[in-house]
Amino acid sequence: MDLYRRDIRRDVRDLGALVGDVLTEQASADAFETVEALRTDAIAYRSSEDALDSRDPLRSTLAASGADGQLVVARAFTAYFELINLAEERERVRALREQSQADVPDDGLAEAIALLREADPEVAERVLSDVLVEPTFTAHPTEARRKTVKTKLRSVAGTLAELDERLLTDDERDRLERELRADVTSLWQTPQVRDRRPEPIDEVSNVQWYLENVLFDVVGDVLEPVAAFADDGPAGPTLLEFRSWAGSDRDGNPHVTPAVTAETLERQREAALEGYRDRVRSLSNVLSQDASRLELGDDVRESLARDKDQLPDVAERAESRYPNEPYRQKLLCIHERLDRVGDVRPGGYADADAFRRDLEALAADLRANDASDVAATHVDPLVRTVATFGFTLASLDLRDHQENHTQAVTEALDRAGIDYAAMDESERVRFLTAAMDDAPDLVAFDALADGSDTTARVLERFAKLADWQREYGADAIDTYCISMCEEPSHVLEVLFLAAAAGVVDLPEHSGLDVVPLLETEYALSDARRIMGTLFENEAYAAAVAARGDVQEVMLGYSDSNKENGYLAAQWALYSNQRRLSTIAEEHGVELRLFHGRGGSISRSGGPVAESLLSLPPETVTGAVKYTEQGEAIAERYANPRIATRELERLLNAQIRARLRALQGEADPVEPEWEAAMETAADAAREAYRELLATDGFLEYFGDATPISVIEELNLGSRPASRSGERTVEDLRAIPWVFAWTQTRCPITGWYSLATGLDAYLESGGDVETLAAMYESWPFFRTILDSAALSLARTDLEIAAEYAALADPDVRDRVFGRIREEHDRAVELVRAITGRETLVKRGWLTESLERRNPYVDPLNLLQVRLLDRDSRSAMEDRALRLTVKGIAAGMKTTG
Repeated sequence: MDLYRRDIRRDVRDLGALVGDVLTEQASADAFETVEALRTDAIAYRSSEDALDSRDPLRSTLAASGADGQLVVARAFTAYFELINLAEERERVRALREQSQADVPDDGLAEAIALLREADPEVAERVLSDVLVEPTFTAHPTEARRKTVKTKLRSVAGTLAELDERLLTDDERDRLERELRADVTSLWQTPQVRDRRPEPIDEVSNVQWYLENVLFDVVGDVLEPVAAFADDGPAGPTLLEFRSWAGSDRDGNPHVTPAVTAETLERQREAALEGYRDRVRSLSNVLSQDASRLELGDDVRESLARDKDQLPDVAERAESRYPNEPYRQKLLCIHERLDRVGDVRPGGYADADAFRRDLEALAADLRANDASDVAATHVDPLVRTVATFGFTLASLDLRDHQENHTQAVTEALDRAGIDYAAMDESERVRFLTAAMDDAPDLVAFDALADGSDTTARVLERFAKLADWQREYGADAIDTYCISMCEEPSHVLEVLFLAAAAGVVDLPEHSGLDVVPLLETEYALSDARRIMGTLFENEAYAAAVAARGDVQEVMLGYSDSNKENGYLAAQWALYSNQRRLSTIAEEHGVELRLFHGRGGSISRSGGPVAESLLSLPPETVTGAVKYTEQGEAIAERYANPRIATRELERLLNAQIRARLRALQGEADPVEPEWEAAMETAADAAREAYRELLATDGFLEYFGDATPISVIEELNLGSRPASRSGERTVEDLRAIPWVFAWTQTRCPITGWYSLATGLDAYLESGGDVETLAAMYESWPFFRTILDSAALSLARTDLEIAAEYAALADPDVRDRVFGRIREEHDRAVELVRAITGRETLVKRGWLTESLERRNPYVDPLNLLQVRLLDRDSRSAMEDRALRLTVKGIAAGMKTTG
């Protein structure tokens, strides 16, 4: 069966030709010729025939094009990559549908359910009870595209899908091709670079778009196989929940105020309610059954009676409009109750569970009246959607830096005559523990103006928290994450402030999960002291007990990598996950790990499902939480079919991991392998830090990367550094990774890997053992494959162009090290994996080969503009646009 009328080659060819046509029309024929010359010369240089022996022709073309021509070049190649990314997305959809049609195993939910059917029934039930996957969307500025541009690109994607999947008449095809041309023309005429920095609410809207326009639509169907297997009602077990930091992450972002958080909560609730109202209206068109053909069950009868009592006018209107259609009567009342949520009018649903019960009553009644297919097709998916999203859409995590909480507690207690600043760590722990019951009397929330701005903001946030939970439900905002947490007192300070605000009342109640973010080497290596002290603390133990004896701990992949390098950071995180699991088990606490992953390899980006399967088995308690950000959100959740596939793979991976953990089937990690990693990680950490300590390194980073441009880009509402200074320690991980990625030299994903592995080999190890580790240890295989992908994306010829911008002496010291490390890493990866190519997926190799020649002109243009002592306004625009274009071409920022 032929499912498609196009393929990726045709999409790439047609879209490329369309960019050329629009370029000629909107700029000039000369501009087209310039871009075409760059394109053909770049391809010729990289061709196997060696048609060009240098990139000098490209440099000459760029030099001759002038500032206006360079801007057109940047715009043309950026537009090309934006469209080619859609062509590759379309090809991915084709592959998914073809797999489904051919019934090819694809790591989906069907395979996970098959494994559960083979397991002991009690074990299978335990797995479904334990598993909870929580993607957490952040507002981190890792996507270089404007929201307006993304909207236009989704329109192009829709047109491509119609051209590909529909059987069209000539007129219909002409119409769609005209729409495609119009979209590309509009895209060309739209500014690619933001004129202003996004505000937090812009970021909230961006995250919300994926939730309400894609995920809200697909979740009900995704979870259907699980509900059918569990056979305990249409909802089935709750395996998915979505969370967000957009609008609530205050760490380093002074623009995220309590007013922003309040607006976020209101926007998300209204988006969820409108989504439900829309589906209830659709249901009303379906559930038009005649009363004379029904035997109405007691649940629906009693529900309608309650409506008459609580919503008399609405119930009367429903009976008048639908005199013999009880389901429609009920749906009209349901719609009205949704309208009144959060309203001053009585009768609104108290919570999403009440709404779900009404839907479940309708589903049960349909089944009792021989309409099971109607219930399964139209009502059950909505029940599962409500079970997943509730009235919150995505629960919010609050987050702030530990220093701000310490300052707020210090100033608040100072007003009460207590010198908290003079206390050492053990004294602070004792004081906060003893003072927990007295917190409301010690913290004066009504004196916000008396302290510093930092203290006022922290106290206002806690003062509002209780109000938010009352208005939107405790689940809407029930987690507080502490950045740079390094001491037990940092956790107790948040618990103390929550107690002062009435959100916590120990030992009976705690409305907050307090989550330490362990991200520095000091915190990770001292996890036993930090968490052990907390679990043995009377007040904190009571708080954990009030939260069901579950402790969430967040691991920071980004800063750990920036501090220690790729290999050492990965091993430290893996080892500390195991250590945390042991500590939690010793204290009878269930550990829930929150993985602070980024979009790039260096920040543990890449396929989430593979990462879940590579976690230490003893840490797989069932619930897992991880961050999703930037272009990774768009790549995984912009297209409904790809989003469906992503969610299925996530659930498959976590179900398999939990089943394996309960059955004790995980392959043991050989002590020899752990020793090898210890040796390699220690040497890798030392080599990485030596690179950063190289005389002139920071100067090299400033000169040989576009970090100065990235810092000025309006990517997100949060500043690029914590203090405004440019030091490696102070610079946020995202711009750090972004800058290296732009130069086609993403050292953050592989530097010191070779040194570490060589240290193991020099200590008596052998490649055969490393190959065995790669074959049988998911953790080692994942980190090596991820490093291989970063190496495959590296182009040292292009990187050398950037290195030439630095002082020659500094360049020789820094870039010389980088080149040696790269070459040895490539050699080792090939030897260990047994592959000739770095990447194991053929489609990825094809994608890199397709993209590389088109990214080259943008890199050369960026280098040329960075090398200018002064730039015109048009040249600055072109330079900023090269950053966008390279990010689109590399399909990653940071």
